[in-house]
Amino acid sequence: MIHQTAVIDKSAVIEDNVEIGPYTVIGPETIIKSGTKIHGQSVIEYAEIGHNCEIFNFSSIGKRPQDLKYQGEKTKAIIGDGTTIRECVTFNRGTAAAGQTVIGKNGLIMACAHIAHDCIIKDNVIIGYSTGIAGHVEIDDYAILSSSIGVHQFCRIGKGVMIGAGSMVAMDIIPYVTAQGDRAVLAGLNVIGMKRKQMKLSEIEDIKNAYRVLFMSKLSLEEALVKLEDTQSPYVKEMTLFIKTSQRGITRP
Repeated sequence: MIHQTAVIDKSAVIEDNVEIGPYTVIGPETIIKSGTKIHGQSVIEYAEIGHNCEIFNFSSIGKRPQDLKYQGEKTKAIIGDGTTIRECVTFNRGTAAAGQTVIGKNGLIMACAHIAHDCIIKDNVIIGYSTGIAGHVEIDDYAILSSSIGVHQFCRIGKGVMIGAGSMVAMDIIPYVTAQGDRAVLAGLNVIGMKRKQMKLSEIEDIKNAYRVLFMSKLSLEEALVKLEDTQSPYVKEMTLFIKTSQRGITRP
C-alpha cells in the first residue's frame, strides 16, 4: 500500500490500510489514519490526517507558515475524517498564535486552493478552485466558497454561507446568506442551502424576517439587534450573536 519510492520519516505514524503513492514525502511528526489515500508527489509534515481522507497529487500539507513572525515553533496541521484535498493545494501549519491550522470532517478543498496558518475550517465546507484563505480565518459548517475567492485575514464566514466566484471578502459574513463581488456584499439568503439541510419552512421564514429587520428596515443595526433580542429561533440567535461578536465588522447588502 506504500509505494517503494515514497519517503517516510521515522517519526511518522502510518496506520493500517493507508495508501501512499510514488515519490510522496511524509515528514516528521505526521499521523495518517486508516483508510486514507495519499496520491503521488505530495509532501506532508507536522500533520494529523484523519480516517478515509484522500489527498491528491502535488499537495503541500503542514509546511512552514508564510508568516514572518514564525520562529520555528512546533505547530501542526489537522485534517478531519472524510475530507478530500485536490491537486496542488497548500495547507500551512499554525503559528504560536493558535498552534494549529484545522480543516474539519467531510470537507472538499479543490485544486490550487491555499489555506494559511491558524485558520479553522469546520465540517462539510467546500472551498473552490484557486481560492485563497489568509491567516486566522474561521469558516463555519456547510459554507461553500466558489472559485478564485480571496478572504482577508481574521475574517469569519458563518454557517451555511455561499460566496460567489471571484469575490474579495474583507469583512465577516453572517450565517445563512449569499455574498458576491469586490468587495463582497450580501446578495440575499442561501435559501437553496437551507432547504438542502432540510430546515423547516418556518425556520427559513424566521431567518428571512431577521434579514429584513437587519438590512431592509430603517432601523440602525443596533436598533435591529434590540428588536431581535426576544426571538426564540436558534438560527436567528446564531445570526445576532455572530454580529455582536464581530471584530472586523459585517458585510452588508
